[in-house]
Amino acid sequence: MIGSEKEIIEAAGLIVNARHLVAFTGAGISVESGIPPFRGEGGIWTKYDPSSLDIDYFSSNPSASWKVISRLFYEYFQDAIPNAAHCFLARLERKGMLKSVITQNIDNMHYKAGSREVIEYHGNSKWLVCNRCGERYDISTISLNQLPPRCSEDRAVLKPDFVFFGEGIPPEAARRSVEEVSVADVMIIIGTTGEVMPAGMLPSIAKSNGARIIEINPQPSSFTISLTDLFLEGPAGEISKQLDSYLF
Repeated sequence: MIGSEKEIIEAAGLIVNARHLVAFTGAGISVESGIPPFRGEGGIWTKYDPSSLDIDYFSSNPSASWKVISRLFYEYFQDAIPNAAHCFLARLERKGMLKSVITQNIDNMHYKAGSREVIEYHGNSKWLVCNRCGERYDISTISLNQLPPRCSEDRAVLKPDFVFFGEGIPPEAARRSVEEVSVADVMIIIGTTGEVMPAGMLPSIAKSNGARIIEINPQPSSFTISLTDLFLEGPAGEISKQLDSYLF
């Protein structure tokens, strides 16, 4: 079901009148770009063993872990292009209406769409980092023909610069996210169910500080009853097109 005209108009009103609008996105926003979610029916973890992305496993078996990483992530992410939902958020930012996007995704789609105020809560698959010397590499400059890829400076194994199981959230991303949701008066949730912690707590912080919550999801989530003020049910891209038509 696509959002009703009344709901779309109400959501557009909240957006245009917001003092500090923040978006919070998850895997569902990228489904229409051909990137499957990790969990649920047809999700990545139904095809691959998530233990391949455990930090302890990566540290002790980097070659085996990289075989999965190279097939799984770069197969999906490398050629994917942003969809209408990513582009809608980028347009809101360009118009000065959206202050930041907090994303749980590691697919780089928000940057590809043109967003610049992006807080990557779980990192980004575009970058590789050497944990020994700290050198960072764009994945497009590294050959994956020989695994694991190594740092050109010290030959240490390179790690994708996203959060593995067993790792903590990057402190700066965590700090900036809490800062943004604490001052938000309107938050748009797109494509996330709230199951992944601690990211799933961010909308609660926004709500406790008085923010109005707009949720865009194809079905109700853990946020819908407890936090959401306005639920727009449907695919992220389709709902975004409807909102775009009223805002621009």
